[in-house]
Amino acid sequence: MPPLDIDIGVLFSTTGSYGTVAQSMLNGARLAVEEVNRSELGLRITPSIHNPGGDLANYAVHAEALLRDGIRHVVGCYTSSARKEVIPLFEKHDGLLWYPSHYEGFESSNNVIYTGAAPNQHMLPLVEYLLQHHGRRAFCVGSNYIWAWENNRILRESVSSRGGAVLAERYFAVGETDFSQVVEAIIAARPSFVFLTLIGTSAYAFFRAFRAACRAAGIDQAREMPVASCSLSEPELEAIGGDAVDGHLSSSVYFTSIDSVENARFLRAYGIAFPEGPTASADAEASYNAVWLLARSIAAAGSDDPRMVKGRLVEQHCHAPQGDVWIDSETFHAFLTPRIGRSNHEARFDLVGEARAPVRPDPYLINNSGRFEAAPFPVLRLVS
Repeated sequence: MPPLDIDIGVLFSTTGSYGTVAQSMLNGARLAVEEVNRSELGLRITPSIHNPGGDLANYAVHAEALLRDGIRHVVGCYTSSARKEVIPLFEKHDGLLWYPSHYEGFESSNNVIYTGAAPNQHMLPLVEYLLQHHGRRAFCVGSNYIWAWENNRILRESVSSRGGAVLAERYFAVGETDFSQVVEAIIAARPSFVFLTLIGTSAYAFFRAFRAACRAAGIDQAREMPVASCSLSEPELEAIGGDAVDGHLSSSVYFTSIDSVENARFLRAYGIAFPEGPTASADAEASYNAVWLLARSIAAAGSDDPRMVKGRLVEQHCHAPQGDVWIDSETFHAFLTPRIGRSNHEARFDLVGEARAPVRPDPYLINNSGRFEAAPFPVLRLVS
């Protein structure tokens, strides 16, 4: 029997201010496509790859083109602003967007499958870790869009409910690289930690500027004022480079340092397929998982009809590089395993905390009250 031919869209800005991470996401998706086509699923997937170039207005143009060409499934988008830009088009054309990035939550669409972390899988574990190990005084610095706004709101509510305080929130345009004034303000305020929601080149510039200013002031930045993030990944550590790369905290469901047979296989295959990099990331793994979950669901349904695919999707379990991953039938977000990593001089992360099992997604924090008095955070075991 000949394989079922399926066309999918792939929509990532591999150029622009966050192109490094987006390229790793494209790589993850392409690797999964190659593996699916060699597998016994009976599919032959052809990806139509589009690059909006980091320009928000271009996302709708490219998404519209894909959907009008009859493509029903698109794996893509890194930023929340891009995702929100294209969702109305997927709802109009009844396609499915497979969104493979951590995000701020508080969203639900019948036309989106979320394979990245929801706020209870990355924000809440990080807040708990910071409060337990670093203190209760936060300084927030972020890119000026919904990802930073919502994550800072969650942090503010959780810290204040436990007797802490957010000393300040500062927002910058995506792509901004001059942080001299906010760095001075942070050093003057001496917070327990800096919560960073800058993305792409903005984040890399901040890390370098903050480390240099602290060193000039005789401050051990990594120990006295660590920077914590829910988006920092290995290819970004490489982009930061030099002596500003170590000591940063990241909350994620995937790190390349996970010690498992499946992760070792994934990293080996990724390295062979993309020797020029960038290094794999959590978002690359989420893209890889999205393609595999999509392919298995199409194979089970015998069709790429979105309704049929969604009906079979909730039956699929993926033995992913991070561990077991599956989709919640109520929210169409993924069960994922929260982890905390601390960056080292090799531009990798040492695991310092890890959940014992995949955590059910809670995108609206319905089971994790906004007041946070009941300690609803996923329990992490410390990793030595």
